[in-house]
Amino acid sequence: MKLSFHGAARTVTGSCHLVEANGRRVLIDCGMLQGSRELERDNAEPFGFDPARIDTVLLTHAHLDHCGRLPLLVKQGFRGDIIATAATRDLARLVLLDSAHLQEEEARRRTRHNRHHQEEAPLYALSDALDTMDRFVQPGVGYGDTVTLADGLSATFHDAGHILGSASVLLESTENGAPRRILFSGDIGGAGRPLLGAPAPPPAAEAVVMETTYGDRRHRSYQESVEEFLTAIENTFTRGGNVIVPTFALERAQEILYVIRGGIDQGRVKPSTQVFLDSPMAISATEIFKRHPECHGPELAALFRKGIDPFAVPGLHFTRETSESMSINRIVGGAIIIAGSGMCTGGRVRHHLRQNLWRPQAGIVFVGFAAAGTPARQIIDGASDIKLFGEEIPVRAKVHTINGFSAHADQQELLAWRRAVSGAGTTFLVHGEPRAMTLFGALLPDGRVEMPVSHQQFTL
Repeated sequence: MKLSFHGAARTVTGSCHLVEANGRRVLIDCGMLQGSRELERDNAEPFGFDPARIDTVLLTHAHLDHCGRLPLLVKQGFRGDIIATAATRDLARLVLLDSAHLQEEEARRRTRHNRHHQEEAPLYALSDALDTMDRFVQPGVGYGDTVTLADGLSATFHDAGHILGSASVLLESTENGAPRRILFSGDIGGAGRPLLGAPAPPPAAEAVVMETTYGDRRHRSYQESVEEFLTAIENTFTRGGNVIVPTFALERAQEILYVIRGGIDQGRVKPSTQVFLDSPMAISATEIFKRHPECHGPELAALFRKGIDPFAVPGLHFTRETSESMSINRIVGGAIIIAGSGMCTGGRVRHHLRQNLWRPQAGIVFVGFAAAGTPARQIIDGASDIKLFGEEIPVRAKVHTINGFSAHADQQELLAWRRAVSGAGTTFLVHGEPRAMTLFGALLPDGRVEMPVSHQQFTL
């Protein structure tokens, strides 16, 4: 069995790992690199393998950094099956169609600014995203189900507790009488979250490929994070400003709505407060969330059984249209605006930052990971001004960073998950910044620890 790494190697995004076994070539995830412009340009670089020779893709979940280059894979010749849970398939459709639209928009922008007005091609088009959805196996694999990929080669999906439909994947191979078991963590969630259940106990494996996004730090507890979030709202409204929440459309937006609803129940947020979910993708993701009760945690499932919509907020406005989004800018105080993208690299949140970042009364609340080089990370790290739409916008708003809402497990939760994997002699650390990987690797049990570089190959 051969294992090679073609993304998320000493960086946090772009997960893409290739296994060659039993005469088959199986790709685990095919994600987009995100962060700096230089990093994002690498998405157009060769994969490091021939897409036409890949037999199967096993998709752990629908975040862009795990599925975002699937249409490019198809565009370049992949004709195999994509296997994922049903919820991941539904969310991936939403994410990939949106990504294709953005790729086409970016190509048109580059064409307009091209000195010779030569037509620029997008990384991939809407037709490539639609072709990609045709490759998903219906109806999707369930948690605990084993899928046969070839004689002596199978995959089993286990609940990762990260976002709706997310999974860790155990790949089992028997070749020339030698059994091999390799476990891919995907992204691992934490325990005690209201929307999803805790990650399932991991199965035994000889080797583990695992994420290390927060391998160097602990999260504040969920309840402390909720308290900090509600306090940030109260303080911002006291100053007369708006609360801007840059958020990811999948999971985080739904969780923030859930927390605001709880704040109203506690009397911490007025029912008359205007709340804007200014993200067409997040609006659609919320509807998908309701369609997949098999993924809900006990707390969420109990509310649905009682006929209670956990995402219903009295003053909630869904703003799908651009004109509706623009009208929000007339509001100078007393509103909560939830918009993407979470790292502020694109989307409508950039317009809201442009209108509010310079106001001392406003509050900017970050509730998720921000990769190095992104506008969100610059603001979090204390930048005095940020360039948005060609303008230098001074940062005068109160900035809050609340990492307890993260869908990623923290250092202690990652360690507990890894220690629960019996029989693992080798751990490959991916999907993390080098410092986080190094600190986390030093804490692991006895055994070989590898931090692969891009395109590095190992024989198991």
